[in-house]
Amino acid sequence: MKTIIATDAAPGAIGPYSQGVFAGSLVFTSGQLPLDPATGTFPEGIEAQTRQSLKNVRAILEAAGSGMERIVKTTVFLQDMNDFAAMNTVYAEFFAGGGAPARSAVQVARLPRDARIEIEAVAVL
Repeated sequence: MKTIIATDAAPGAIGPYSQGVFAGSLVFTSGQLPLDPATGTFPEGIEAQTRQSLKNVRAILEAAGSGMERIVKTTVFLQDMNDFAAMNTVYAEFFAGGGAPARSAVQVARLPRDARIEIEAVAVL
């Protein structure tokens, strides 16, 4: 059985998908672009875009009754791998104190709305 997760604290889906789903004891977020849910715009720069994407992931997890400390795996999609170090610095802020999840980071040809980053996560409840 699966349950759909929806929250106004993260951007709404821009296609036929859910912000997140939980099934059993796992929560899956859809890839989160760096859209500010209040304005629908991207902040400038990879640091701010990374921060906003992770805030969106956090909002979805919290709506599901989970949280950042319960993430077991993330996937980071970068428009330019040259942004990796700057992304990594901001990413580390969200997982300070140890216990960072497993992660993959890949460069992609293009992201929706020409974002510089998209992040998805799998967490436990």
